[in-house]
Amino acid sequence: MSIKTIEFVIKGMTCDHCAQTIAKKFQGKEGIANKDISYPAGSGKFEYDPNKISKEEIAALINSTGNYRVESEMGNEDPEADAGKAKTELQPLTTVGDGGQFDLIIIGGGSAAFSAAIKAESLGLSTLMVNAGLDLGGTCVNVGCVPSKNLIRAGENAFHANHSSFDGIKPKGADIDFAQIIKGKKQLVTSLKEKKYVDVVSDFDNLTMVAGWAKFVNEKTIKVTDTEMPDSPAKKYKGHKFLIATGATPSVPAIEGLKDVPYLTNVSLFDLEEQPESLIVLGGGYIALEIAQAYHRLGTKVTLLQRSPNVLSKLTPDISNELIKNLRNEGLEIQTGLNFKQVSEENGKIKVQAKKSGEARRFEAEKLVVATGIKPNISRLGWEAIGLDLTQAGHVAVNEKMETNRSHIFAAGDVANTPAYVYTAAYEGKIATANAFTGAGHKTDYSSLPWVVFTDPQVAGAGMDEAEAKTKGIPFEISRLEMKDVPRAIAANDTRGFIKLIRNPNTDKLIGARIVAPEGGELIQQLTMAINYGITVKDLAENLYPYLTLAEGIKLAAITFGKDVSELSCCAS
Repeated sequence: MSIKTIEFVIKGMTCDHCAQTIAKKFQGKEGIANKDISYPAGSGKFEYDPNKISKEEIAALINSTGNYRVESEMGNEDPEADAGKAKTELQPLTTVGDGGQFDLIIIGGGSAAFSAAIKAESLGLSTLMVNAGLDLGGTCVNVGCVPSKNLIRAGENAFHANHSSFDGIKPKGADIDFAQIIKGKKQLVTSLKEKKYVDVVSDFDNLTMVAGWAKFVNEKTIKVTDTEMPDSPAKKYKGHKFLIATGATPSVPAIEGLKDVPYLTNVSLFDLEEQPESLIVLGGGYIALEIAQAYHRLGTKVTLLQRSPNVLSKLTPDISNELIKNLRNEGLEIQTGLNFKQVSEENGKIKVQAKKSGEARRFEAEKLVVATGIKPNISRLGWEAIGLDLTQAGHVAVNEKMETNRSHIFAAGDVANTPAYVYTAAYEGKIATANAFTGAGHKTDYSSLPWVVFTDPQVAGAGMDEAEAKTKGIPFEISRLEMKDVPRAIAANDTRGFIKLIRNPNTDKLIGARIVAPEGGELIQQLTMAINYGITVKDLAENLYPYLTLAEGIKLAAITFGKDVSELSCCAS
């Protein structure tokens, strides 16, 4: 065993107890042979096995306390090797850096990557972020959550200018300037990209950012090809630990002729300033549904085509049926159970040929949007060279700690085999970095994960549904409360949808929830907390809720397990 010695200058200690607090961080830590933390000297001296723990990991563990920080290394063991580990300077994304060595190399520039970079900065780690493809901020701010929800709200405004739930109110319509809506969306994206991403890391002392495609040369080295000058020599960078956070891109199905027509995806659709007169949306997931309703409400004739018998096909049919009913009531054309045969372009129109129950069907529109799912961005990574394990679907395989089969390589976000949401990606980026450098052992737990589909009515869920409970052999009971029995919905003349709760009858604990309702997403967090903290249905039913709020629907749905709420008076339990 080869033992080395390292001594750090540690800032923040104010007494001997501080030194003891730091020392406790290293109790039982593999690779630490001896330690001497001194408050009077303001230092920490460590004897360690570099094959089991690095000096960077030792420093990161000290920094992870939050109150104490390694300022510098005393008696540099290897000045030449450490030259690349000095504080790094934020470089413009338009140039590739000069190479070097880093504690952490992050491949990607979205929410998982930025969350990891923020955590790494707090630990004092020298960090390299390599980004290409989408701009900084990744899918969410550029082509996903932000632009789509902005257009959804624009469509909602237009819809309410033309429709009213009250007989005494006669809407007079809206004058829609579609190009201005798109320009406003672009301004919002630019603003949030600067405020929530670029500006956040602009004063980081230890972060270097370069633009380029990263590819593993070996398990400790990547080469980066300049996005602006792909023929220029690639630069090599060495890393102690790596985080793969390359995200995902739209998946295009293998339909004859599809790749020969000018189709759109969410990446390209949201930048069209000229409103299409008609639009075919291929797909029945949340992206397809949100796009279809938003553009329909803004005045485009939209036809949604889905291969599966139901939209949101991973959910139980009652969810799909309720949503489709309401979308069709708005005039949105939805065709399901289709077997796609061919896509072609004729006379400036996109034509889709399909069969349904053996009968030939033909659809045409000015534009075609492909929204049939996403695939992880792994093709440029060089994952084969390092023996990285992938799932059957092509995602980087990770465990609950975001670890891959290579102990120094982690993955987070849409590229990994975890739920593909911006908030889970950010969560994963943070804990992956903490686990990599502090040995925190944080684990993801998505058993009560909340999610929302931003259609109108919205679809929201947390925990498991009855089908999942049955598959897992968990006893369950269901209560379903129609929104027509919720006073707030009655008063608003908008009784679309329902609230469904799933409980374990043996424990009375809530194990899942599904909601289809206007602004139903605003109700789901309470139910997520109930599942996460083991709150019983009895607790939900007996709590006090303000009258004429949507949240009161949760109470009524809980009561429905034992009573018919239609027979209760207002506010009664």
